[in-house]
Parts: sequence; structure tokens; C-alpha cells
Amino acid sequence: MKFILFIATTLFTHSVILCQTRLTEQSDGPEKISRILFVLDASNSMYGRWENGTKMEVAQRLMTEMIDSLSDVENPNFELALRVYGHQKPVPPQDCNDTKLEVAFGPNNLSRIKQKIRELRPLGTTPIARSILSSRGDFPKCENCRNIIVLITDGVEACDEDPCAASKILQKKGITLKPFVIGIGLDPELVKSFDCVGSYYDAKNEVAFKKVLGVILTQVLDNTTAQVNLIDNQGLASESNLPVILRNTESDIVEELFIHTLNYKNLPDTLSLDPLIQYKGLVYSIPPVAIDSTYIYAGKHNQVGTRVIMGQLNLSIPGAKPSQTKPIALIRRPGETQILNVQIFNTSNRYLSGAYQLDILTLPRYSEKIEIKPGRIHNYSIPAPGDVTIQLKTNGYGAIFEIDGEKLTWVTNLDDKLTRQRYAIQPGQYMLVYRSGSSQQTSYSKTKKFNVSSGTSTLVRL
Repeated sequence: MKFILFIATTLFTHSVILCQTRLTEQSDGPEKISRILFVLDASNSMYGRWENGTKMEVAQRLMTEMIDSLSDVENPNFELALRVYGHQKPVPPQDCNDTKLEVAFGPNNLSRIKQKIRELRPLGTTPIARSILSSRGDFPKCENCRNIIVLITDGVEACDEDPCAASKILQKKGITLKPFVIGIGLDPELVKSFDCVGSYYDAKNEVAFKKVLGVILTQVLDNTTAQVNLIDNQGLASESNLPVILRNTESDIVEELFIHTLNYKNLPDTLSLDPLIQYKGLVYSIPPVAIDSTYIYAGKHNQVGTRVIMGQLNLSIPGAKPSQTKPIALIRRPGETQILNVQIFNTSNRYLSGAYQLDILTLPRYSEKIEIKPGRIHNYSIPAPGDVTIQLKTNGYGAIFEIDGEKLTWVTNLDDKLTRQRYAIQPGQYMLVYRSGSSQQTSYSKTKKFNVSSGTSTLVRL
């Protein structure tokens, strides 16, 4: 009652050659091999009359013509295989294991596929789901292949199993792309049951069947173009130079990883994408922005994208000595704990417009809320630190506090193993508290105030 086909074919030789030529012209690297598995319905319902013969006779004739057309392609980047079901055991009784890979993938096997198709005689039942699941073993491991299914059917699953679930399993595991489903004279009431299996095409007659095969061929063998638009605050696709990942929505496999580029016309550069894949994406701005799940339509130039409205943050520390390590700022959204970025001072970085919290890892720490506006540069600076050297007679325990009026704020603890320690400390007034490591009484604790100025050196002895 059904063909299950992983198919990339046509009945017209020039269409096949055209698609092959386009693939060659557009590919920058090794071409992916399209592996097309025909899983052919040879159940007893295929004896039903359709147009100028039985459904099986029409299918045999049209598939043979299609394979003849494919045989004329020079240097093909596709491989074919044939799985058949419902052809080994008659009904009754029903045998839901009646599915078999008749011709495996391999070079120069088209004549064998044609011969096997001609030999088929409809006999048994219709184990669609089991045939789909069995097909996962029909594709040998390949790093540069795309596996495609097309189901051509005149009826529905007959073994109380779920073709939709079977199709989902193969797609989620990345074994196959979304199947094609071609209905041969299918009852309109049954059509909806195949929407979840794959992309459905209704072949009401022979002419429609030929046309559907041509459409499927275009989607399978012909690269489709697309551009990724990163829209700014003025509605223009002007943002660029950001990493982008496009994933297969169903399997979550990474299909494309690239740096977004504007071409010589200052337009988003054109990509070749697979029209058999539904994509979802992520633009690695700070923070990242999602590209909603989207379909790519074969034969058209597709527009994919999202709003990426950005501004720039410049962090500076005027007057800092070249020998001093530049402090860093932890960038967060206000009220959130996730660190979006770590930016070094005296650098610039782009962020999505909006409010941010800066936690600046100086001594003492600074914390600041800022607003980055679309298309604007936000400049933020801090004073250069001073160099403070702590000289102790013996090693011991201590800490530095910042003095702000009557308020003391802890800055850092001393290293209890060193007698000479050096720190880069922001300008201000400070107090050192210290006790020798050999002292056993609190009363031996000592304190000393000291001031720090930008770019100066301060020695504190205690």
C-alpha cells in the first residue's frame, strides 16, 4: 500500500544534469553524497487499478524511467538503494516483518534496482513503520552523506504501529532527513495521517506523479541559497562579523558554523543550505540571540534572521603603567548571576543594547550599572592604581581595609607566608591590620593607615 522512498530523482535527464551542475558550481568543499533509499510498497493493494494499469505497473514503469534518467548523469554525487515490503508473504496470514533491503547502496547498482523493481509482484501486508525503522541499518556510516526518505503510498499502516514515531526516531538520531511522502491515488481522508511522517505530495494521476518526482529531485539534488540577516535598530541587515551556528531542528546536529559576513555589496553573504532541513540558529552576540526554527524553500533565495541590536562598551584605565596587569570586568545582566563576558580594560567589545552590571576586579572591587544604547559607544573608565608594597618584619596574618569616613570595607587578606608583598590598589585611604604569626595574643595586633595615589608607589612598613 505504499512506497517508502529516500529519493532524489527525476524522469527527465536534463533536470538531473542541471541539478548536478548547480551543485558543482556552488560547492566550495567536498560535495555531500545524497543517499536515496527507495522503500517500495509491494503489498497486495498495489494490484488496484490506477490510470493505465495497476498501481504496481505504473510505479514500475515510472521508477524505471526515473532510474534511466539518473543513469545518464556524469560524475553523480548520489547513491541509490532499494528496500521493498509486502512482497515475500501473501495475506492472509499477515506478516509484519515482510520488509527487506533488496539492493544495497553501492556504485553501478542502478541496473540491479531496475531489474528487482520489474520482478516485484504484490503479495502481502503494509508494515510502514517497521520498514522505516529497518532502514536505519541500510545506510553505511558516512561523514559526508545526507540520507533521504520518500514514502509513496496508496494506503496506511496495516500493522498497528506508528510511522510518525518511526520517522521521528530516525530524524532525532540524525540518521535521515525528513522523509518525502507521495500518495498514489490516496483516499483524501487518509492524507493527514502522513503529515507527521514527512513532506506529503499528492499524486492523483500519472502526470502529477511525474511532476512530484521532479519537485523532489530539485529539493534533493539542487542546492538552495539563503542569507542570514542580523537586523539593527533601524531595521537594516547591517550587523555582522559574529559567529553563527545553524542546527537541524529535529536532531539538534550542527549543520553550519560560520562567521557572519557582509559581501562586497555590503549585504549578508549568500549560503547554500539544504532545503530538506528545518533550521534553528544561534547568533553569538553578547548575550547570544536565537534564530527561530525556520524552513528553507527549494528553488528560492531564502531570508533567515533575527534582530541583533548592538552598542559598544569601551573600558579604559588612563595613566596605567605598562607593567601593571590590566584589571578585568565581569559583565552580567542586572539581577542575574550568569557571567556574559569577561572584558579586559583598555579594550572594546560589542553588546546587545540594554542594561548591564559591571563587576570590576580591582582592589577594592568596583560595581557599576551601565546602559548600552543602540548604535552608540559607552565609555567607562577607572583611575589607574598605585603600587603598594607591604614590608613586614616577620610573616603573619593581616588584611587591608578601605577607609570611607567612619566606614571600613575589607579589600584583601595578606599572604601569611610572605614578609614582602606587592599590590595594585585603587586611589584612596586605607588601613593595614597585622599580627605576627608567632604571637599568641590579640593585643599584639597592629594597625597602620596609608594613602594611595594613581601611578605612585607606596611603601608600608609594620
